[in-house]
Amino acid sequence: MKEEFQKYFDSYIKLFSDSTSEELDILRPQLTIKKYKKKEFFFKNGEIQKTMGYVCKGLLRRYFVNDKGNRITTGFVKENEYATDYPAFIRQKPTKYFMECLEPSIIIELTYEDIQEGYKRFQNNEKYGRLTAEYVLTVQTDRVESFLFESAEERYLKFIKQNPEIINRISLTHLSSYLGIERQSLSRIRNKIAKK
Repeated sequence: MKEEFQKYFDSYIKLFSDSTSEELDILRPQLTIKKYKKKEFFFKNGEIQKTMGYVCKGLLRRYFVNDKGNRITTGFVKENEYATDYPAFIRQKPTKYFMECLEPSIIIELTYEDIQEGYKRFQNNEKYGRLTAEYVLTVQTDRVESFLFESAEERYLKFIKQNPEIINRISLTHLSSYLGIERQSLSRIRNKIAKK
């Protein structure tokens, strides 16, 4: 393994602190580390996602293309988060989304088959799978409820509070799409907040 990747590999393995040495010995050779260029895709609409991705470095955007041809941003994946369309991944169904790198990225990948085998063999793996599923469900539920119960300004303020490390790494176009508002509306909200 290249030295530059070793630190990422080691930090990922630390996530499995409850695992036995036997579990880690099996996990290590299953992991691959890949570099992605800016604008490269981790997966595209219509593909079956074969690997779960863990972002060590970089930033990705998940979006879909609506019937008018507009790209609608549904999420951002930053360092120490999973790059996945989890519901499609666990069912091995074609995804409806695109996962595009907004920056050069380094991603650790584990195949669907190896994950399923780990679930069968080790109780700890089942726990990590459950925690991942719970995290994805929480994120998705929070997003739906934000559109139901929060104003555009509240959604923006919540986003910058929860994501201070990426607010200057994403474009206003992508952010306004994620918030479900026009870019001009986002500019008005930002100006209003700046004057307070």
